[in-house]
Amino acid sequence: MHHFEEELTCSICYSIFEDPRVLPCSHTFCRNCLESVLQLSSNFSIWRPLRLPLKCPNCRSIVEIPPSGTESLPINFALKAIIEKYQQEDHPHVATCSEHYRQPLNVYCLLDRKLVCGHCLTIGKHHGHPIDDLQSAYMKERETPGKLLEQLTDKNWSDVCLLIEKLEEQKSQCENIVQEDKKNVLQYFKKINDTLDHKKQALLAALDEVNTQIVEEYAPLIEKMKGIREQQLELMSLNTSIQEEESPLIFLEKVDDVRQRVKALKQKQLPDIKPVEVYPRIGQQLKDVWSKTEIGQINKILTPKIKLISKGKVCSKGCEKDGGQSKNFFQSLNRLIVMLISIIIVIIIVYFNRPTLLVLNEVASAYILEVLQFVYQDLRNNFQTIMEMLCNTSNVLMEFIQRIVSSY
Repeated sequence: MHHFEEELTCSICYSIFEDPRVLPCSHTFCRNCLESVLQLSSNFSIWRPLRLPLKCPNCRSIVEIPPSGTESLPINFALKAIIEKYQQEDHPHVATCSEHYRQPLNVYCLLDRKLVCGHCLTIGKHHGHPIDDLQSAYMKERETPGKLLEQLTDKNWSDVCLLIEKLEEQKSQCENIVQEDKKNVLQYFKKINDTLDHKKQALLAALDEVNTQIVEEYAPLIEKMKGIREQQLELMSLNTSIQEEESPLIFLEKVDDVRQRVKALKQKQLPDIKPVEVYPRIGQQLKDVWSKTEIGQINKILTPKIKLISKGKVCSKGCEKDGGQSKNFFQSLNRLIVMLISIIIVIIIVYFNRPTLLVLNEVASAYILEVLQFVYQDLRNNFQTIMEMLCNTSNVLMEFIQRIVSSY
């Protein structure tokens, strides 16, 4: 019968058929295996249609299962009878070895603690291992579960439970800290975003304001020039039509009229257009100020007053501010000198009276840091202003030289 073991094996579970059922395509499977396949192929536990479609695991054809499920499928009685004879002949109640065919498991291996057959001890991987009969091994191990239970319920068990409680407590504390830090992150970056949005709106408003100035400055001039251009085009068209006039009297009248209008048009004063620019430039400020400012100091940056001025006024503005900037420079230098003198006095006092060191450290350090920061800010602003003034002066000088060269 063992030659037919492959034919008696289910292709789904690879075990001997149990309650074999035949599908409409004539293939046989275990009823439980068909139930598992049916549950996977359709939501069996949620919805049950009138006919349940099923793909045969062997031939892959679609078959329909009655609404009552696999219970209504026919039983393969012939195969079931063969399996019963096979189990009575080749599978008695005595357990057999999986590695050595039909060899009973009647010896207990003490080294690997498992039942083995005689072939496992002579030619198998348990060769040379200490052995005992099943009943003796059973009697010797009867007290083992109690001893193992004592090991599981000793002080080590209490320590494990206590350690779990401590770990869970620490985990909860760390999670609370993380949640608090998340709130701080959200609040901090919300504040930064609000500040940046406020500054962005202020800069855009300043640019919109100067754009309004540009429209007010140029729109009337452009409309005026467009009117003059329309008059020129009208006179050109009228002059062309006069040439086709055949009546001498009408021709002379029209020519005189065009002459008067051309004369009046030429006498109109054209506007004197001077080169202008937008000052200061926001892009330059973003590069020189914003990119060098710390995040916490962004709120202190002032929005510049943007204006539409002529290019010559930029130079004159820088020249007018030259004296004021020099004055500010010397004021910053005076502050620096005062600060250095203060530091020297503090050092002398500390040297002769060391107990005052702690008090002076708290009082003077903040003042010194503030003075240094203020002096640095003034020096940087003065340097930027001087550089702008030099650049504007050089541009004006180059234009003046070009005019002199072109006149010759």
